[in-house]
This record gives sequence, C-alpha cells and structure tokens, in this order.
Amino acid sequence: MKLLKIENNHGHYLDDQNWFTPIDKITKEDLLRLVDLTLSEEVEFDEYDNEVIKNQAHQILYRSIYEKLRSLTDRKQEFTDESERLYLQEYEKYREEPSQQPAEELQNEPRERDPF
Repeated sequence: MKLLKIENNHGHYLDDQNWFTPIDKITKEDLLRLVDLTLSEEVEFDEYDNEVIKNQAHQILYRSIYEKLRSLTDRKQEFTDESERLYLQEYEKYREEPSQQPAEELQNEPRERDPF
C-alpha cells in the first residue's frame, strides 16, 4: 500500500478516504493513521527528491514524514517487540495486584468485624 507519493511536483499522502491529498493538508490524526498503517501493513513511499518537489513547504513536510515513516518501517519488528514487552510487563503487574482478584476470591477472605 502506497502512503506517500510525488505527483505533479507536489507531495501527497493517502488520506482516510484512500485519496491522495496534498501533504500540506495533513493533520495530527492523519499522521497517527499513517503510523498505524506503517506498523500493521506492508507499505511503500515514493523516494524523497527535492528536485522533483518544487513547493518548498511540500519539500519540508514530505521529507520529514518520509524519513520518519521510512525509519519506522525499517525498525518495525524492533518497535513491535518492544511494545509487546512493555504490554507484558504491565499485564503481569496488573495480574499480581491483590485488588484485581476476582470477586469470588475476595468474598472468601476473612473480614474484620465492623466496630459499629
């Protein structure tokens, strides 16, 4: 799936409607979606070339986004492994906390008498 492309001397990104939109219209939500797609799908990008992109704003945005997504693609497995390891640590911590015991286990535990 292509996420970034250069066309008519401008940079474009794949928006949430699967249309290529000028890169200067990108939002924070679009960036997060591109990151999610990069981590979950096989993606590709047109190679950045400042000679092809004539608009300076498009050059800056396209190059920055391209480099970040390219780096994420190259490190996808490392990033996924790290995320799973952190998730496992939190899961283990959650599992060991006594306040997280099932209700039936808590009912069988001895309770202190209410002094009133």
